[in-house]
Amino acid sequence: MKKKGGRVVSRIISIEGVGDVLFERSRKARHICLSIKPYKGVRVAVPVGVPFEQAEAVATAKADWIVKHLRRMEDAERSAGNPERMAPINRTVARRVLVDRLAELAGRHGFGYNRVYVRNQKTRWGSCSVQNNINLNVNLIRLPEALRDYVILHELVHTRIKNHGPRFWEELETYVADCRRVDKQLNRYDYMLTAP
Repeated sequence: MKKKGGRVVSRIISIEGVGDVLFERSRKARHICLSIKPYKGVRVAVPVGVPFEQAEAVATAKADWIVKHLRRMEDAERSAGNPERMAPINRTVARRVLVDRLAELAGRHGFGYNRVYVRNQKTRWGSCSVQNNINLNVNLIRLPEALRDYVILHELVHTRIKNHGPRFWEELETYVADCRRVDKQLNRYDYMLTAP
């Protein structure tokens, strides 16, 4: 149990069939939210004002879902090996490779964008702002080239279409064949988002 200013902000609770689960108070969370991350395990974000007991009841009710996704994460961990053994990324080289490829793909397909940032983001491979600034995750350099290009093209399409509606996927499909299948392939590499 962890306290801050006399209030409990986090608690580890053992859920039957699952094991230890971290319950953490979150000012950002609007609802009780479960997440499972490789090397980190299960976390439940608990909104301010919601009792930990209520969050525990939700997690207990979703125990089967948690176990199913924990198995997937364990497979990802095994295939990745020890994240501490991953070769460190040369950020200068990674930035040059990613920025150059972004410029090449944008030029080839007639996209325009504003600024580009290469950062070590923990939750996403890339993003595109309303101002058409593109953020790319430095860990993209660890991905197979086809998936790297998919992420870059995904964000370039967002310079034209700001949502994930049918028009977005139709447009992306013109640059990446079977793009929804490729998007699912990318999910297998999400463990790299948490790698050092």
